[in-house]
Amino acid sequence: MSIEGVSKGLLEFAFYYPLFMTYVWMIGAVYYFYYRENSDHRRFDDPPGLTHTPPVSYLVPCHNEGDNARETIQALLEQDYPEFEIIAINDCSSDETAAILDEMAGLDPRVRVIHFAKNQGKAMGLRMGALASRHEILICLDGDALLDRHATRWIVRHFNDGPRVGAVTGNPRIRNRTSLLGKIQVGEFSSIIGMIKRAQRIYGRVFTVSGVVAAFRKAALQKVGYWDLNMVTEDIDISWRLQSNHWDVRYEPNALCWILMPETLRGLWRQRLRWAQGGLEVFLRYRSSLMQWKKRRIWLVAIELVVSTAWAHLIAIIFLVAALGLFVELPSYLRGAAFLPGWSGVVLGATCLLQFGISLGIDSRYEPRLGRYYYWMIWYPMIYWTIQTAATLVALPRALWKPANQRAIWVSPDRGIRSE
Repeated sequence: MSIEGVSKGLLEFAFYYPLFMTYVWMIGAVYYFYYRENSDHRRFDDPPGLTHTPPVSYLVPCHNEGDNARETIQALLEQDYPEFEIIAINDCSSDETAAILDEMAGLDPRVRVIHFAKNQGKAMGLRMGALASRHEILICLDGDALLDRHATRWIVRHFNDGPRVGAVTGNPRIRNRTSLLGKIQVGEFSSIIGMIKRAQRIYGRVFTVSGVVAAFRKAALQKVGYWDLNMVTEDIDISWRLQSNHWDVRYEPNALCWILMPETLRGLWRQRLRWAQGGLEVFLRYRSSLMQWKKRRIWLVAIELVVSTAWAHLIAIIFLVAALGLFVELPSYLRGAAFLPGWSGVVLGATCLLQFGISLGIDSRYEPRLGRYYYWMIWYPMIYWTIQTAATLVALPRALWKPANQRAIWVSPDRGIRSE
């Protein structure tokens, strides 16, 4: 094949890959919505009756969550569920987190607190919480998350229905919405994250549970060795290990959980870089074992990660070539590769708007006024695709050269601007 042909092929891949994946996600999400999510027409605040309500342990690892810990624990105490315990893990916080947790434990016997004298990281906090728990079902939440009072019943029904269900991931909803970044993330969690999880459930495996709200069967965690202490994203790692060992990971969109997200570019960059690095670390660690036929159901998720990483690097090259063409005369085949076809912007733009419309329509059953964020999503490709592409470029060498035994410890995240 000629250089011109290669250039044209790469250009077409750069254009058609996101277009193809968008339609895969839309079709999968619509199918999931009609045949699984909305099949019984129940609202999230009207959970199905449970013939069996096994006791639940909530695990809440905290590091410098003095502003959020009290309302997080209080939301758990108000759960519409008959029997549970709350285990809060204070991971060497330097603010008033420890005092707040101890105070709440003194007021309600269902609350217990574990204190770490040294920063051990979220994975160790979850491990210790799981070992200290009394119950088989563990629901893990971040220290800033507010679990909807009906969410536990929606989650538990999956463990009742399927003995091979190892984990259930909930539906995170954005609390802080005052800034442009906050408004865009409201749409992102519906249009991108929620839609992808629905579609992935249709073709068999999810890329990851949501670290901010996920439930686990303790027996499944014991089989795979609990959370890895050295992975940047413990949620991605545990998801792949569970599914590679034939445990089912499900998505429950009715299990709402209200969370805080970054509303500064610096905070957003750090978060997306961690997500990108974490996914690549997991793939690099398990790539050889993934070749086994018995793990074939996770191949699609792994292939999607590899192809998406390659696409991000190709996009970076295309833009670099385009920038170079402003200063020097390029060969004809490079000039052709520097820019997408003239009609592509219209097609991609229309597809994005269709995706946003479908996803916001689906999620409007959880937030009736969600459609007002449709306008803000026009900024999504400009801001988030740029950040995600850059994060992937930086994350790959970091994942390749990270020491295998380097412990992942807490770094306090950007919790955004709170006015609601």
